Amino acid sequence: MLPRLIKYILTEIPESQEVEISGWVRTTRDMKNLVFVEVYDGSCFAGIQCTFNRASGFDTETEEALLALSTGASVKIKGQLVPSPASGQKVEIAAAGLLILGSSPAETITGKIPELDIQAYPLQKKQHSLEFLREIAHLRPRTNTFGAITRLRNRVSFAIHRYFQERDFHYLHTPIITSGDCEGAGAMFQVTTLDIEALARGGTPQINYSKDFFGKKTFMTVSGQLEAETYALALSRVYTFGPTFRAENSNTARHLAEFWMVEPEVAFAELEDDMALAEDFLKYVFNTALEECAEELAFFDARIEKGLIENLNKVANAKFAHITYTDAVKELEKAAAANKGLFEFEPRWGCDLQSEHEKFLTDKVAGGPVIVTDYPREIKAFYMKLNEDGKTVRAMDVLVPRLGEIIGGSQREDNLEKLIQRIKELDMNPKDYNWYLDLRRYGSVPHAGFGLGFERLIQYITGMANIRDVIPYPRAVGQAEF
Repeated sequence: MLPRLIKYILTEIPESQEVEISGWVRTTRDMKNLVFVEVYDGSCFAGIQCTFNRASGFDTETEEALLALSTGASVKIKGQLVPSPASGQKVEIAAAGLLILGSSPAETITGKIPELDIQAYPLQKKQHSLEFLREIAHLRPRTNTFGAITRLRNRVSFAIHRYFQERDFHYLHTPIITSGDCEGAGAMFQVTTLDIEALARGGTPQINYSKDFFGKKTFMTVSGQLEAETYALALSRVYTFGPTFRAENSNTARHLAEFWMVEPEVAFAELEDDMALAEDFLKYVFNTALEECAEELAFFDARIEKGLIENLNKVANAKFAHITYTDAVKELEKAAAANKGLFEFEPRWGCDLQSEHEKFLTDKVAGGPVIVTDYPREIKAFYMKLNEDGKTVRAMDVLVPRLGEIIGGSQREDNLEKLIQRIKELDMNPKDYNWYLDLRRYGSVPHAGFGLGFERLIQYITGMANIRDVIPYPRAVGQAEF
């Protein structure tokens, strides 16, 4: 039988009923006859106060456990649920039994104990910097901030699945190992079982990949989109939600080398359908967070970013504006001409929009979320459908205030000849994508989809400044600990 969670015990009417909790010690106070122990189990922000009254008498085991108790220890406590006389809490446990499941070094320990390599418990009752907590990523979920992030991440994950399942999308597990490059960018992690060190020592000028595990050059995937397209053109609606990898040397607060992507793909859909789906999806997720994670969002609003809840509500209830890339650049150029030095990167037609451009479009031009469409073909991926002008593609980026791009998507090129031509233009080998081209040979249909970086979504909802703080164990340039 699983133990009852503290979040449920805290809502009970106290009638001296017997209860038992399991959790970790947050604080202890020994006041001679009374010992107060706050215990939490991660199910909510609050812990529950357990009061041990020595006047009522304890067995020797409980008294010894109290003397040995310290912050961070894991315990099991039995007692009666009673009204609490203390302010800020309705109930507490009049404790009668204490079992230490796992001890924790006392706060008074300084330095290491060489023979045991033990240090004092690093999470004390004070504010720790996020930089420090990244160094102890295995313990940071025990803090209020990271407990809240984890609970919110869980609820939003569930909401994403719920959204697509309720709309007849099929959840698809696309491969993590691939031989193709979805984006055509080349920033991929290679997968191999070859002895690279031996090859280097031998001065091998050219590697024979036929001797590798898969018999060819393979990589960690940057997207499940291409494989998802094959299933969308059989099942009509699919989505992926899994890990993806980018080997970009970007050591910033916005980039990870390993992250999770949400990628729906829809057959018999065009760009306008894709835009409507993206807007509806985001609003659903934001409203879910506001309704189901109210306590966590109140914490982030108070501690991380003031006005967070108000801003989320605004986006969740806004009508997303639409603007073409060409018109967006005109607005940016006009603003840059009127205010020299406004942008670090000078806007011009053909440039890839930077974060500063995207934030200007949401904050100053649209006054809210905006979807930018019809980008120059040169700055977008090979699979995007070419517009009639021959210069732009049916792409769209969803931009939200405070962040900029949160979703990128497009209508896919469903014309075989045009897709082959585009692949050749980018010096890619059509033979490598023969299976993908088959979709255009056998029953091709208009189809579209988009991609959303899950960590960027969580970063936006929580207001956390660094994306490395919204994933359990961040992987970035020079960072692969734990």
